Amino acid sequence: MLLEHVSRYYFAAPYARGRVLDLACGTGYGSHMIAKERKREVTEVVAVDLDEETLRYAKREYHHQKITFLQGDAADRSLPERLGQFDTILCFETFEHIADEAALMDNLYRMLKPGGILVLSSPFGRGRGMPTSEPFHVHQLTPEEFGELFKRYADVDIYYQRGVTFEKPRDGVRYFIGIGVCVK
Repeated sequence: MLLEHVSRYYFAAPYARGRVLDLACGTGYGSHMIAKERKREVTEVVAVDLDEETLRYAKREYHHQKITFLQGDAADRSLPERLGQFDTILCFETFEHIADEAALMDNLYRMLKPGGILVLSSPFGRGRGMPTSEPFHVHQLTPEEFGELFKRYADVDIYYQRGVTFEKPRDGVRYFIGIGVCVK
């Protein structure tokens, strides 16, 4: 599972440029990967997570001069005013934890500069309003519901993660995680 998480950041790295937001950054390894991997293209990484203890760990273990770790709720409607706008937003494995999905999607849109890139991933499941086997997931979207999240964006590419690889959909293959790459 760790390899799958790390692979999302490797997948997203070529898209990262300018001011980057890593929303729901967790322990901070991905923010650190982006800051190191894209040191010439990235001016700043703002890494936000809800959990203070996790952020203390991130600050200690993944300190980097370009990273600022901040506490925040991804669905807090005041987040855009607090953080400003970004050239790139990364948001991995967050959507399924948020009850107010409209607030999250609105925040992402408002915080992304025109021409900016959003890279968002989420596991697939039985759909909105359906129970999941994961105790901390509010819901898990179907692939169709996942694609509908990005209607406001000018350009959208949907990929599917299978293990540590990403691909366009193929018939007969079951995918468990979707990843949207969206340009505002």
